[in-house]
Amino acid sequence: MADKLLVRAYNVEVGDCIYCRIPKARKAGTVVDDFHMLIDCGSVGTPGNLTTAIADLQTLLPLQDGKRRLDLLVVTHEHKDHIAGFDPNVFQDIRIERIWMNTAMDPNHPQAEQTLRLRALATTAMRNIAGLNLSLSSELAELAALFAVDNDAAMEALRDTLPARNDITPTYVHAGMTPADLSLPLKGATIRILGPERDIDHFYLGKEVDESLHQLMASGAAFRDAPLQPTTVYPANIGQADFRNLQSRMMSSAFAFAELSAKVTNNTSVVLLIEWKSKRLLFVGDAEWDTKFKEGKSNAAWNVMWHERKALLNKKIDFLKIGHHGSENATPWNDQEDGAVTEPSTILDAILPLPKGTAKPKAKAVVSTKRKNYETIPRSALLAEIGRRVQNTRNYKDALGASAPALPKYTDFEKIWISLKQPWRTDLEQMLTGKNFVDVEI
Repeated sequence: MADKLLVRAYNVEVGDCIYCRIPKARKAGTVVDDFHMLIDCGSVGTPGNLTTAIADLQTLLPLQDGKRRLDLLVVTHEHKDHIAGFDPNVFQDIRIERIWMNTAMDPNHPQAEQTLRLRALATTAMRNIAGLNLSLSSELAELAALFAVDNDAAMEALRDTLPARNDITPTYVHAGMTPADLSLPLKGATIRILGPERDIDHFYLGKEVDESLHQLMASGAAFRDAPLQPTTVYPANIGQADFRNLQSRMMSSAFAFAELSAKVTNNTSVVLLIEWKSKRLLFVGDAEWDTKFKEGKSNAAWNVMWHERKALLNKKIDFLKIGHHGSENATPWNDQEDGAVTEPSTILDAILPLPKGTAKPKAKAVVSTKRKNYETIPRSALLAEIGRRVQNTRNYKDALGASAPALPKYTDFEKIWISLKQPWRTDLEQMLTGKNFVDVEI
């Protein structure tokens, strides 16, 4: 309905492409109309899903001066499943008013020097490994895919092509920026940044790069300067077995710092809090959580927000974009077998409290996901826990019926949870409705 806020999560398999319309919130001069934003456009799945999503997006945007107007494009972080769709040709007919990226994506950010160096080394290492056409486990193959060469084209589009075409300059955002800093033409609504903090290296790597990271970076330099290659010619000064062991250790180091870089990239996701008509909507990208926070050490995004932005975070929310496609480490919750209260469980109870007595949940949530190879994406036990705390849920066993056993990894990861209520999932909703999106109205 036109008077309701709309969140449309497109089914792009494992990835995020999320449209949000805030009704009657854009004020330009004396004209007030709807505010339209897109959060991410990526996938590690079939590329056609992104093209279909953008085609549908254009039907939702207003026509202005011959093009469809998008008031704000938010890019949460630099992973393929969030940026792969930024093809200038696909956005040819869309006028973009503003582009936001997180401050860790600024190649000249002085407080992210170590983070940027780590990312560059991880990217080089993963692309070298990809070039070897090795037989990798599904988990390692998907990790390598996050650093794919087509990320370069997407980032060039976001930093150069699309801004130049739309006569704008990208804004690298961070927590603590005021509405005046962000200068949005909003009326009756506010968009706040809860993460990341501006000092990336301090909060997400730590004040001092520890010895293990030094070693990983040293291995990365060796890998960069002398990339691994299949060979039948071995150095004369080392035995073949020793040489293969050396290559294996370098390979392990390469994946280790790629995993660390991926974790830091997730934790520097843009986290948005939209406030409208006393409603609070939280979009968290792939922000992760941990069981503790320590100043000046490597931290997860949720813990940093809890300590640095608690005044804004420590309140009930009305909508949650479930993080990292339903991964167990992206929504704070109590995963302790003994049920002990932890900082993550405290956060979840603050933002999505369990209803008391016979009361019913009022909040809503959605997750853009597809069951593939990872056990933890989505983590069915987590989705069932969130299902206890939100109102828009479904018993997918009843809804899918005989189709349920056809789900990927059904016996391993879905069977014991699918009869419990879960928040709406883009993968299963498309199986039910045939639509390539899930709509949530607030």
